[in-house]
Amino acid sequence: MKYKSVFDIIGPIMVGPSSSHTAGAARIGRVARKLFGRQPKRAEITFYGSFAKTYKGHGSDVATVAGILDFETSDLRLKDSLRIAKDLGVDVQVKTSDELTGHPNTSRIRLVDDDQEIEVVGISIGGGKIEVSEINGFSFQLGFDTPTLMVLHEDRFGMIAGVAKVLTQHRINVGHMEVSRHDRGSRALMAIETDAVVSPQVLDEIRQIPHIFDVSLLSLG
Repeated sequence: MKYKSVFDIIGPIMVGPSSSHTAGAARIGRVARKLFGRQPKRAEITFYGSFAKTYKGHGSDVATVAGILDFETSDLRLKDSLRIAKDLGVDVQVKTSDELTGHPNTSRIRLVDDDQEIEVVGISIGGGKIEVSEINGFSFQLGFDTPTLMVLHEDRFGMIAGVAKVLTQHRINVGHMEVSRHDRGSRALMAIETDAVVSPQVLDEIRQIPHIFDVSLLSLG
């Protein structure tokens, strides 16, 4: 992940104390919340590496829960997120793991309610920047710095071309694209970072493409 300016290194406007252990943790939690689409009934958070060793002192648990509640890094409610989650009826479970990961600032978030669940693995790479490496078992390398279109579809010929055609017709430029699948011919997840927010009309047109199961747009903006 490359930094675009000195402000990416300094970090975002945030409630402290650490851009990597607080702001980054909050952004990972917020990505999980956006992907889930609503307030969960239960949030299971697992910290690895440096997160596991220092999360209490740096408030990584508080920050992650704030993100799960859809608070921005600058939201003053961040420091009270555990109490707010309890008041809202969100069951928060925090644990640590000695399992070795590719990066010391790694967390795994599982959000659950009566209808669905989602599991996200994220890495805080410094300066408040993050990289999501896994979504429901699909492997990725996503920063969610720009609007990101997520398309769950059947793994078959022509799916990427079909989505790209819709974006082209609406003059939407693609900055980055990744596709991940569990097995050949099974389900696949397409992630497309765009230079502009995709309108509901475009999302509806993509949903009409055969063999697409779900379409969503994630923007932390």
